[in-house]
Amino acid sequence: MSKLIVYQYPKCSTCRNAVKWLEAQGHELELRHIKDSPPAEKELSEWVDRSGLELKKFFNTAGEVYRQEGLKDKLPGLSREEQIALLSSNGMLIKRPLVSDGKQVTVGFKAEEYERVWGK
Repeated sequence: MSKLIVYQYPKCSTCRNAVKWLEAQGHELELRHIKDSPPAEKELSEWVDRSGLELKKFFNTAGEVYRQEGLKDKLPGLSREEQIALLSSNGMLIKRPLVSDGKQVTVGFKAEEYERVWGK
C-alpha cells in the first residue's frame, strides 16, 4: 500500500481511529503532530486544491481556538491566502486528521470516505 502523511493530534480519538483504520489496510504512515508541526502554507494550499473541498472544510469549526477567535464571523472577510496562513499558524484550527499520499487528500475521518479513497 502507499505511504501516507497523517497530520493528527495523538489525544484525539477520531485521529486514533483513523490511524488504526489506515494501518489495518496496510498503509505505511508518517505521523505528524498537527499542533507541534502544522503543515506549511504551500503544502496546505496544494492539499486544498487536490482535495476538491471548499477551504472552510479544512477548519476545525468545533475546536476551542476556532470559537475563541470568533472565526465563524471573521473567515468570510479573509482572502484564501489569509485563511491558509491562519491554518498554518495554528494546527489546532485544522480539522483532523489530515491525510495525503501526495495526490489525494482527506479531511476528518469517515470510514466510507476512507474506504473509497484509501481502501485496498
